[in-house]
Amino acid sequence: MIGVVTLDEFIIQRQEEFQYAKGELSRLLRDIGLAAKIVNREVNKAGLVDILGTTGTTNVQGEDVKKLDVFANKRFIAALKLGGECCGIASEENEDLIIIQDEISKDAKYVVALDPLDGSSNIDVNVSVGTIFSIYRRVSSSGPCTLEDFLQKGSEQAAAGYIVYGSSTMLVYTTGFGVNGFTLDPSIGEFCLSHPDMCIPKAGKIYSINQGNFISFTEGVKEYVRYCKQEDKATNRPYSLRYIGSLVADVHRNLISGGIFIYPATKDAPRGKLRMLYECNPMSFIAEQAGGRATDGFRRILDIEQKELHQRTPIFIGSEEMVLKAEEFMKKYSS
Repeated sequence: MIGVVTLDEFIIQRQEEFQYAKGELSRLLRDIGLAAKIVNREVNKAGLVDILGTTGTTNVQGEDVKKLDVFANKRFIAALKLGGECCGIASEENEDLIIIQDEISKDAKYVVALDPLDGSSNIDVNVSVGTIFSIYRRVSSSGPCTLEDFLQKGSEQAAAGYIVYGSSTMLVYTTGFGVNGFTLDPSIGEFCLSHPDMCIPKAGKIYSINQGNFISFTEGVKEYVRYCKQEDKATNRPYSLRYIGSLVADVHRNLISGGIFIYPATKDAPRGKLRMLYECNPMSFIAEQAGGRATDGFRRILDIEQKELHQRTPIFIGSEEMVLKAEEFMKKYSS
């Protein structure tokens, strides 16, 4: 294991990059890494224990709640509460904020937004799922956190990352100084640096979109999809359609290989479906730090004003040249 750098070691080495370097953010990131190991263990044995299937309830988003959704949500919340470095949590699975008011945490400097188990509809069929997290430095004064602490623009994030539970388990994160990926080594139980300074190719050959909803797309999206399917050797088209249906898995693949992921507005969801706080802001921060681009088709995601805790948005994210081309079609064909 000579030369291996663990997640904890890496975080400590990079601590001085943080504007307010006193160790809180470093410890917070390590708390998230610990929770990820626990959730990974359950994901890997999901078929062996009674943790598959739904709970028979729906969440605030109106989606069926999976048993593993509940487990992941509880584990991350418990780890963050125990760590004492955040004063509040917003989860996709909870309608309201979770305000931590114990003596250790109430004056903590950070709040965390979570999608505990992204792509959970894939759990029962053994397809990759993930966790997305976003960390903000609180803007309220000391004492209990407020909604204002979470309704910041994505550009104000202190850190963001995701964990993908796939053929191997990876944790990818940024604090605004590039993107680094760590693979979980089950033999020692540690995340080890495996993908330093990750950079997304400027262009790729993959487009990811739920093409089954084609009839509900705006004209700009329809025209871009037609463009992707046309033959043109100069631009390496047609592109390959690859759609997993898990934001983490689709974006992770494109981050490494190049490509674009699109979840557009539709007739049934004119404001888009993905959540700004829990999904789009953190993934956009990572994409930009890796040299990519993320917009709603017209505006940079990280510049959009956040007005609601569960606000939704369309998203076009991935290789810079591909996102720019999609934006051209949006501006030309969609209002």
